[in-house]
Amino acid sequence: MQLNRKEFLKLSGAGTGLALLLGPLDLAKSLGKGSNTPAADAKAVLNDPTKCVGCRACQEACKAWNKLPPETEGSEEIYDNVKDLSPTTWTLIKSKEANGLTDKEWIFCRYQCMHCTEASCLEVCPTGAIKRQGESVIIDQEWCIGCGYCVQACPYGVPHKDEELGTARKCTFCVDRRALGMIPACADACPAGAIKYGDRNELIAEGQERVQALVSAGNSNATLYGETELGGLHVLYVLPETPAFFRLPENPQVATKNTWAQWLGGLVTAAAVVAVPFWWIFKRKSAAGNVD
Repeated sequence: MQLNRKEFLKLSGAGTGLALLLGPLDLAKSLGKGSNTPAADAKAVLNDPTKCVGCRACQEACKAWNKLPPETEGSEEIYDNVKDLSPTTWTLIKSKEANGLTDKEWIFCRYQCMHCTEASCLEVCPTGAIKRQGESVIIDQEWCIGCGYCVQACPYGVPHKDEELGTARKCTFCVDRRALGMIPACADACPAGAIKYGDRNELIAEGQERVQALVSAGNSNATLYGETELGGLHVLYVLPETPAFFRLPENPQVATKNTWAQWLGGLVTAAAVVAVPFWWIFKRKSAAGNVD
């Protein structure tokens, strides 16, 4: 019997053992040394809730491109009443009463992975399954063991574990489309200009102009969200009200305070845990050798 990579990791409990091997490589970064900043030519998307009409074309395009099944409730499929991000819903439109922020009765805001420069999910992943590929923070499904650390660490509640696959899943910032010279599916599908893809620096400048226009129109709490949060997000927002109004954390923090505890905890259990697969292999060989 041969073990594939994921089975070996699960059998050996490499969520702790492998962290000891990979940890020193990322430990300095995890403790805040050598902080990252977005690349000068980084790409991003700019979301503007004041332009969103709530059509959910972005949701449909995301599911279509990534071949994600619809949400279900019991035996019924759900399309328009999805409440939160999930392993199979990677971008989501939520609505709130506008309360005078716009001339519309409702205001819509899109949620997805922020692709943070200082990403908590990446910092706490014990197997190195979460990595950066350009602007994208992706979860390698071959290396993910479904430990759930990323689910707990993300300040935006983005990664979710797929119980059937046993791995965590989330938006990839359409890394595959962008490699082909295409723009993210959500931005490509938006008919109202509420999602714009382009150079991050240019989008920041445009976002600041839009915010200033909102302030001039009487929205004194208007702000550009994502320019500096967590080292700089690659998903930016023109918000006509405070981040809290849109259920976004005002001051998100990188999940690093438990880094040492993770490594020390691994030290305590690694010797016993890593020995398991070797004992199992030895036992199989011994049994095979005793067969006449």
